[in-house]
Amino acid sequence: MEDTLLRKMIEMIGWDEGGDGIFNPGGSMSNMYAVNLARYRYCPDIKEVGLFAAKRLVILTSQEGHYSISKGAALLGIGTKNVYIVSSDKRGKMIPSALEEKIKLAKSEGAVPFMVNATAGTTVLGAFDPIEEIADICEKYNLWLHVDACWGGAALMSKKHKHLLKGIHRVNSVAWNLHKMLMVPLQCSAFLVRDKTSLLQHCHSARATYLFQQDKFYDVSYDTGDKSVQCGRKPDAFKFWLMWKALGTTQLEQIVDRAIAMARYLAQEIKKREEFQLVIEPEYSNVCFWYIPPSLRSVPHGPERWKKLHTVAPVVKERMMKKGSMMIGYQAHGDKPNFFRMVVISPQVSREDLNFVLDEIHNLGQDL
Repeated sequence: MEDTLLRKMIEMIGWDEGGDGIFNPGGSMSNMYAVNLARYRYCPDIKEVGLFAAKRLVILTSQEGHYSISKGAALLGIGTKNVYIVSSDKRGKMIPSALEEKIKLAKSEGAVPFMVNATAGTTVLGAFDPIEEIADICEKYNLWLHVDACWGGAALMSKKHKHLLKGIHRVNSVAWNLHKMLMVPLQCSAFLVRDKTSLLQHCHSARATYLFQQDKFYDVSYDTGDKSVQCGRKPDAFKFWLMWKALGTTQLEQIVDRAIAMARYLAQEIKKREEFQLVIEPEYSNVCFWYIPPSLRSVPHGPERWKKLHTVAPVVKERMMKKGSMMIGYQAHGDKPNFFRMVVISPQVSREDLNFVLDEIHNLGQDL
């Protein structure tokens, strides 16, 4: 089942020549696999002789990238200071020219950049990095290009929205969480790699003779355990296999299309109400917005307004939780004060539900 799913997902990514992959316990682990695999490709000797076999290695990721890349750098001995942060534009997308500047900076310092982590669907804004342009740069400097599509990978299921990941067929590896937009029960996360040389196997194999005998009577390629850093693994692939069989490709596509359509409905409703303001026009199903209570609507834009607005979302969040009506996250972002982040996923969410969200936030915060 896992093999069947990986083949189908590889086909959807567009790797015509095929590939490899494995299901992992979460997207963070999939991103760490990418770091380890990219390092192994650059310097295979590290597996046996350790970090002494390599120069100072550098990973490049955007300021909107997931923290698991830094965690992976710490876990694998690369070091968090060797994760170079690349600037993003106002929409949260990595700036390709800034990436090239950071690559040149690392080289000028005598370090070796070996991997770029691009993001398809950032955590807060739901932004998609320009994969085509990043791929051009990675090919120019011979860098491994990984795409963290844990959140945005579901767009590949949609003919209408797969353009968001344009160029993904050119990357070396992809992390895709099926337990997010596609709503497979936690946890269900795939790591996919454009490789037919058994790189996963060579990188992680320990050749345990009591498990992975090569003279078994069946096809030993089904013994996938040596591709993994784990020993025991849960059969997470089964959940997605069963769901895909039950719903079919068309219905999975409808889940994605409807979620994005409902997010756009919410954004349009926000624009109609004077008490709300969009932080950014949504690209995916992340809708980020401020609630502006009556007392702040006449306050001019500036530091004083930002300072007061920063205190609004935490109070409204506290009130909604104590009342038990909703749970919607908030956060500050860069120089922007606290705002709400409504992520629309469930196909059960209706327009009435989204109207209720706005009405309830207003009811809970209008006295602030």
